Parts: sequence; C-alpha cells; structure tokens
Amino acid sequence: MPYIKSVQDSVSEPVNIYYEDTIKGRPVVFIHGWPLSHDMWEYQFNELPKYGIRCIAYDRRGFGKSGKPWNGYDYDTLAGDLKIVLDELDLEDVTLVGFSMGGGEVVRYISKYGEDRISKIVLLSAVTPFMLKADDNPNGIPQETFDDFIYQTKNDRPDFLSAFGKLFYGVNIINKPVSQAMLDWTLKLALNGSPKATVECIKSFSATDFREDLKKITVPTLIIHGDSDKIVPIDMSGSRTAYLIPGAKYKIYAGAPHGLFITEKEMLNNDLITFIENGTISSETNSMDALAAESISSAQYPF
Repeated sequence: MPYIKSVQDSVSEPVNIYYEDTIKGRPVVFIHGWPLSHDMWEYQFNELPKYGIRCIAYDRRGFGKSGKPWNGYDYDTLAGDLKIVLDELDLEDVTLVGFSMGGGEVVRYISKYGEDRISKIVLLSAVTPFMLKADDNPNGIPQETFDDFIYQTKNDRPDFLSAFGKLFYGVNIINKPVSQAMLDWTLKLALNGSPKATVECIKSFSATDFREDLKKITVPTLIIHGDSDKIVPIDMSGSRTAYLIPGAKYKIYAGAPHGLFITEKEMLNNDLITFIENGTISSETNSMDALAAESISSAQYPF
C-alpha cells in the first residue's frame, strides 16, 4: 500500500498518510470531507483520468487507511499533511479540490505555504469561511449544535452517523436521491475513522475562522455548492466564500444536497474537467458571478 510519512516537528509522532495515485496526467489532489475517506472520490477517479487528469487522493489522518494518532486534528497540522503529500510526490501545477471540511485544508494550505505548486483550486460544499456563530458572525451555527454532534458521536457513533448520512444526501420520506446501499457504503467509510478523530475534527471544522486565509488566494478558484445543503448551508458558506475571493467562479447546483459528489456526479465531473483544462465552467446551468454573492441572506439555518 502507498504511504507517505508525515513528520511535522521533533515532538509529534510520525503519521502514515495513505494515498492513491493514477500516475499520469495533469495532477489534481482531492481532499475528502468529514467523516469519510479518499474512497468518496470513486466516481471522479473512474472518469477524470479518461481526460488526461492525474487523480491523487489521500486519507486525512485519523480516517480511512491513514494512521490514527491521538492528536493533530487542527487545521495547521492538517494543512501540513497536505504540504508533505505535495512535496513527497513533487507535484507542480496542481489543482486542489477540497470537499466540505477538505475545503478548509485547501485554504489553510495556501495561507501558510503559498501558491507556488498550485495552479487552481476547487471548493465543493466547503465549510469556509466560518461556520460558528459569533459576535462578528451572527448568522453562523450555534455552538450548542456542534456540542450535540460531539455528544451523539460519543454516545452512539453508528446511529448518529447513520442519521447524518441521510441529511448528507438529502434523503427524506419523499426524496430518495441515493440508494440504501449508498447510505450503507457511506456509513462504512465513516465508521472507518477513529472515534477520537471524528470528534476532534468536529471541533476543527466548526470553530476555525478562514476569513483571513481566503484573502490570500489569487489562483483561479471554482466554488460549487448545492442550494439544498442542510449540512453546510449555502448562504453562510459558498456565497460568502465567493464574495471573499475576487474573481472566483461560483456555480450553484439547484436542489443539490451536501453530498453532491454523488447526487450530481455527472455534472460535477463535467465542471471539474472543464475547469481543470481551461479555467472555465459550463454555461448550461445555475452559474452565478461571485459579485452577486454580496447580498447575503440573514435567514436562520435548519440546524
């Protein structure tokens, strides 16, 4: 199995980071969301290499086949793991694709290490710029919601993650965009993460403020978000992120839930291929200039 050893300082223990690499083509590094693993990118790995795209994805520490240390789940450390992956594979002209929590790694990496290796970034259903409700972020999600996530994870992790999966894909009595088998597969990926990492990453993605990090992004950026996302609501995330990155391309997937890498996989693959190849996006649906994101809704969000 291919591993990269992440050693970030003389105190922290080394962590083996598992990765997969299709080897040939223009490099794209995929960073998965919480609480899944690199396996969530199956439908991208099956399609994008046909277009000369080299797909690389790794398991965040604590998840999938990577090492599961007790500590090191803050975004500075996680961005450090990403740096070591890029350095060890000696990647240049890279497109970084971050989903949900993984969007935070993309943004923090650029803030800390710059854009020398990076040509483009894609933020999918990303947690940026700041999820937690605060005096200067009044439309964020209350701390009590994340405290409840942590309580449920510690009390009955399989049950909580099973219910989370339905919300993740927008499954309800009327709408069933994915099969039960897909929900079972997603739960299996989630349960492969360590309980400790699952809890610590809730703390990280909920409380990390990326607003200053976003100001350092100058490479071409594509933001994609579903307007039916109940996990990371679009008004507090995708729209604000687009506003904070001048010139970003912003595409809204109408009716799409958080897990659009599955529910909208064909459209997503087409948009990724087009953006990676020439920096544009399809004009077929729901494209929106980032400047239109200036008007941010103050609605309460369904958490």
